Formats: sequence, C-alpha cells, structure tokens
Amino acid sequence: MPRRRDVRRTYERIATHFAETRPEPWAEVASFLEGRSGDVGLDVGAGNGRHAELLAARVDRVIALDASRAAVGTALDRAAERAFELGACLGDAARLPVRGSVVDLAAYVATIHHLPTREGRIASLDELARVLAPGGTAIVSAWSVSHGRFDRESAFDTEIDWTLPDGETVPRFYHVYDLGEFEADLAESALCVAEVFESHGNCYGVVEG
Repeated sequence: MPRRRDVRRTYERIATHFAETRPEPWAEVASFLEGRSGDVGLDVGAGNGRHAELLAARVDRVIALDASRAAVGTALDRAAERAFELGACLGDAARLPVRGSVVDLAAYVATIHHLPTREGRIASLDELARVLAPGGTAIVSAWSVSHGRFDRESAFDTEIDWTLPDGETVPRFYHVYDLGEFEADLAESALCVAEVFESHGNCYGVVEG
C-alpha cells in the first residue's frame, strides 16, 4: 500500500508531461458548471488547472489546490498563458488549507482514487463538506470499473504506469470504484448527495455541504 507522499512524488515526476497531454477539461465538469456561479471556486487535485479555468469563468476567485508543487506550477503557467485569475496552493485533499463554509463551487475530479485508504478518501470528502458554503455545490469523480480497460465488476486497488517521453514508466496508485461503493463513500461522508451517475468510465457525484 503506497503512502500519500508516494503519490505526491509520482506527480512531481510526471506533472509537466501530464499538463502537455491532458489540456482539455472534462465535458461532465463543464456540464455541471452550466448555470452555476458564486464568489469562490475550489479545484481539489487541480493538476494543470484545466478545470480551474472553467471555474474562473463562473466565480470571482478560484483556488487551485494540489499536493504536487510541480502540478501547481503547471496550473499557474496555464493561468498566465490563458489570462485567467488563479490562486494556487499546495495541500492535502484530506486536510484542505481552506476556511470552512467559503466555497460556492468546487471540482474534485480524478483525485480521490489516488488516496490509498478508505479512511483518507472519506476524510477528503468530509473536508469538502467543511469548506462548502451554505448552498455550495461540487462535482466529485473517480475512475470506475466500467472503464473499458478493466474487466472487473467490484472495486479494487491497482497500479497503472505513466510513460514519460524518454520511455521511463512511473507507477500510479488507483482505487478503482464500482458505482455502489462510490455512492456508499459519498453517503458515509458529511456531504449531501444530490446525484450519482457514471459517464465515460468514471463515477460522478454532485454534492452539497
């Protein structure tokens, strides 16, 4: 079982290549944000800031948070290149360095599945609940067993290699969810669950604080 710092080190190594190869935001996040607005937005596990950019069009101030310093750097580079305002910081999804009840819109996308333990994953959902403002809402996603690369029906832990341009492979830890377990983890947390669904090999939850 990897430690969270091992996951962080992985993204320190691959962040630049990740930013180059994953430039586009997910359609499900764009759809979630339609018609929504607020004062403060939060992108948890922001990576290169592709979803923080979507949030920036909907809120007055966006915070992009990631455990990897290199990933935070790529998010800031994207904001400078595309001329959107972004506040970025280092942080752990299970211990968000954000005041309570201040976030109106949040994206927690493709990150929770990198946390090695269920305790840590639930803690991260509880933290999301803590920082959401009254009436605030968020979208949470995780990789699903329904993805075409898997031949499984139940949740499981695995490592999947990321291949760098020089051919070096870097293993990435994943907890791959089935929809029932994903829904159960959301229900176990302090979040209020508005909707749970699957799309393009991912589990999604629309939640409120």
